[in-house]
Amino acid sequence: MSRHEQARDTRAPGTRIPAARAAEDRTADAVQDEAADDTVQDRTVEERAAAERERVAAFRTRIGAPALIDIHTHFMPERLLAKVWAYFDAAGPLVGRAWPITYRTDEQRRLAVLRGFGVRAFTSMLYPHKPGMARSLNDWAADFAARTPDCLHTATFYAEPCAPDDVRRALDQGARVFKCHLQVGGFDPRDPALEEVWGLLADAGVPVVTHCGSGPVPGAFTGPGPIGAVLERHPRLRLVVAHLGMPEYTEFLALAARHPEVMLDTTMAFTGFAEDAAPFPRDALPRLADLGERVLLGTDFPNIPYPYADALESLEERTGLGPGWLRAVCHDNAARVCGLDRPGDGGRPRPDGSASWAS
Repeated sequence: MSRHEQARDTRAPGTRIPAARAAEDRTADAVQDEAADDTVQDRTVEERAAAERERVAAFRTRIGAPALIDIHTHFMPERLLAKVWAYFDAAGPLVGRAWPITYRTDEQRRLAVLRGFGVRAFTSMLYPHKPGMARSLNDWAADFAARTPDCLHTATFYAEPCAPDDVRRALDQGARVFKCHLQVGGFDPRDPALEEVWGLLADAGVPVVTHCGSGPVPGAFTGPGPIGAVLERHPRLRLVVAHLGMPEYTEFLALAARHPEVMLDTTMAFTGFAEDAAPFPRDALPRLADLGERVLLGTDFPNIPYPYADALESLEERTGLGPGWLRAVCHDNAARVCGLDRPGDGGRPRPDGSASWAS
């Protein structure tokens, strides 16, 4: 008998507790144990974040950045996020290795952690893994952005017949950045269902953060070929290649060199975790430096297996590209791309593709 059963049981010794009652008590035990685990986890996250704040503040001072703008962070409905975390916990086939979630805590605490690091603006990257999910995810994201002023309103889509309508609806709701995950979605970016979508996004001038590289494991339509074909048809598309295109770094750097609207985000690149599996080629650093105005800070917060400060310090130490380049990457470039460096009407991008929203 559990401690909860002993505390509540007033029957004479030897009297059996009915099965339903016993089941209820076992459920109460599980709920209390889970709540205790959550409390410990929350405290651990908060203690870790407090210890990191000085490191992040020192980094910002070294590069002369007033704040950080993180273009690649994940906020999503709690039930969906729990499933994502469970997938990482199980080292699923798209992960392939142990991947502990460093910032496993509730939404408000996660927001407090980012703000404590001096992150001025961030995204709520969501992605459907099957048809019929995108619209409900976009509705959630619209609500989240409305109640979270420092979140850049994020939306997504899937290769399905309703995709153009979903994207139009999200743009009408005020979406300022889109997420496309070719690896998780398992769809071809050249799918005819997406032809109108790419055109809409190119016309709107909103950045589309796209996981199109083949890390951590290749997908059926990852790599520079499929998304490169899309760019040939839609050269004005403001594609942001997530993870610097890991592990096809040089191929995606070449893609960016050919297409002036293509950008890259730094998510996980140069960290010890990524370098173990897919090291960035040091002879490609000059090319990365040359693209400095089109490189944006991304981290994958909260779904990272190391401290947030590690991502920043690794970028600093392993690139050696100096404070000016880092300041542009970690703040100035995203401020320009997302329209946070100019006054505006707070709404949609202008038809010419320039941003019109205010910070």
